[in-house]
Amino acid sequence: MNESISLALAALGGGALGGAFFGGLYWTIRRGIRSTTPALWFSGSLLVRTALVLVGFYAISGGDWHRLIACLPGFLLARVVVTHWGGRSAGAP
Repeated sequence: MNESISLALAALGGGALGGAFFGGLYWTIRRGIRSTTPALWFSGSLLVRTALVLVGFYAISGGDWHRLIACLPGFLLARVVVTHWGGRSAGAP
């Protein structure tokens, strides 16, 4: 596969991982604040989300550090998107 296509797909994969990570965090916060056991929600979510991202980065990189670095902008961009989306849906200005 062409190197630039491989890096672009890695960036998209990083965006998907970021969307899952930060979307899961958003969902956990909304569920956790209404729960009678918020510590269980937050700690369990952290473990699941972190494991998902670590396994995802490992799978996407395939041992190539270039693809691992290419994942990061997509992951960070997903944070901005989910933060923006989450702020709007919660009624924040």
